[in-house]
Amino acid sequence: MTEAETSTSYPVSPRNQVKRLHERGRYDRATIHGLLDASMLCHVSYVIDGQPYCTPTFFWREGSKLYWHGSSASRMLRNQSAGQRVCLTVAHLDSLVLARCGFNHSADYRAVMAFGTAYLITDLAEKEQALVAMVDRFFPGRTANLRQSTVQEIKATAVIAMEIEEASAKIRSKGVGDDEEDYALPIYAERIPVRTLLGRPEPCPRLLDGVERPASLNVYSEGRLLEDALRDAHFAHYAGG
Repeated sequence: MTEAETSTSYPVSPRNQVKRLHERGRYDRATIHGLLDASMLCHVSYVIDGQPYCTPTFFWREGSKLYWHGSSASRMLRNQSAGQRVCLTVAHLDSLVLARCGFNHSADYRAVMAFGTAYLITDLAEKEQALVAMVDRFFPGRTANLRQSTVQEIKATAVIAMEIEEASAKIRSKGVGDDEEDYALPIYAERIPVRTLLGRPEPCPRLLDGVERPASLNVYSEGRLLEDALRDAHFAHYAGG
């Protein structure tokens, strides 16, 4: 293993260092990986011919490597196939914060920025493994019970990988934070928690008789936090993370 792979934190550079309110910055792998594993939607930013783009897509993590996929005809994937510098971000909104002045209105959040060079997965064995993980990372063991993808379906799907070279997390969790003198003002202030909860599953109306919901999907039970379900699924698929 390299020093970067064995380190408990990602290196800090001018590119990933949290500059404003630097005390909110985190660079340790445990925090960064935990926030990544609790999400399935990311935004990938890149530049093509001087024009910046930002594409939302599903992603997953294996060690210090990130994967995402899309149509082989995608502009993003075509341009990242030869090696493209990218920034991948995820964010969790935890609350809305109403203060006693407009300047101090804010939100509690947890966010990650990860930097690296994206490249197209061309090795057949790695691509096959990634296409399984594309499903099983979120729904452990599900691929084994599905119809196999056709050759055409596999050709139509491109997979991109990126080794995390640098990354940082930024976390705000203080709630209402007014100037000390403003607490004496007769103005209402509050923190409004925000959570993404799973709803009741809605089985496909065309299910065949006798087809039951597998127990492996119990992680996605009504009322659970989505981030908890995603994190548990990650640990189940990768046997401990």
